[in-house]
Amino acid sequence: MDRVECIVAGAGIVGLAVARALAMAGREVIVIEAASDIGTVTSSRNSEVIHAGIYYPAGSAMARLCVSGKQMMYRYCDEHGVPYRRCGKLIVATGPDDLGKLADIHARAAANGVTDLVMLSAEEARAREPALNCTGALLSPSTGILDSHAFMLSLRGDAEDAGAAFAFHAPLVKARRDGNGFAVNTGGDAPMTLGCDLLINAAGLSAPGVARTIEGLAAEHIPTPYYPKGNYFACTTRVPFSHLIYPLPEHGGLGVHLTLDIGGAGRFGPDVEWVETVAYDVDPKRAAQFYPSIRRYWPGLPDDALIPAYSGIRPRIVPPGVPPRDFVFQDARTHGMPGLINLFGIESPGLTSSLAIAEEVRALAIPR
Repeated sequence: MDRVECIVAGAGIVGLAVARALAMAGREVIVIEAASDIGTVTSSRNSEVIHAGIYYPAGSAMARLCVSGKQMMYRYCDEHGVPYRRCGKLIVATGPDDLGKLADIHARAAANGVTDLVMLSAEEARAREPALNCTGALLSPSTGILDSHAFMLSLRGDAEDAGAAFAFHAPLVKARRDGNGFAVNTGGDAPMTLGCDLLINAAGLSAPGVARTIEGLAAEHIPTPYYPKGNYFACTTRVPFSHLIYPLPEHGGLGVHLTLDIGGAGRFGPDVEWVETVAYDVDPKRAAQFYPSIRRYWPGLPDDALIPAYSGIRPRIVPPGVPPRDFVFQDARTHGMPGLINLFGIESPGLTSSLAIAEEVRALAIPR
């Protein structure tokens, strides 16, 4: 049986960032991926937003790693030529009683270390975005967008340059203790068994399923996966905004907001439906509930202008009606299995936080 130092299960954005960090730290790394390429699941179905770190609970890993990850992300994009735009975001109030809610968001952001938010009057906001309807807004100048595929390609290139290898069509089907490490069996057309000292489960949506294949890992340490599916719609007419536009958060979510891709095209979403199985079809009829929400801040949205764009499913580990759980970094201190690190619930802001998450994992794997 061949043996390597580290096996990373999952070649999404987080798995790629982790593999890069470990390889650049001098570790021998192989990434195993069930699909045919990098980033084919959650990483290719997100809004590509570089988040500022505004909404997450103070002191949470989400808040901490989003704020540091955002800085790392912009620096990385500059150094590696990854396309991005620091377009900024407006969080808008549309009712006379909503300005106090903006102040609450401003305070929460400051508690997370986001100190660049600017309160705008309705007139100041409309001077930036003439098509906007609002009674006031918060400007987040450090929110941006990037080309997530170019980012993933760059991460893979860095990892390979540092010696990491990739095996595709290689799902993890079983892992068992083998001395001080693990013996890992993969499936696919060319099944293989690899030994490793360190096994990192960075499989995103599939992370709980991968954990269930690890012999000796107690069921109490494996969360139940839940699938909130967000549907997004594109607009057949030009969207007259240069900032991302977010309404005030509602019902535990961020409401139907406007994001832009790197080419400037607008996408509205999400509306969230909880599904039992992973499927990415978007029902065109769901657009009907988008129009009144969008017209609160963009009254000029034409009739029949929305068409299905894409959907994405978050790797959530709490059921409907329960606030999202913080990122979970699970090592031997929790499950009692040295050499195993599980990453669970790495949903938004996972993209923004990915480089910081990788450093967190590196520190767990290679203590200083």
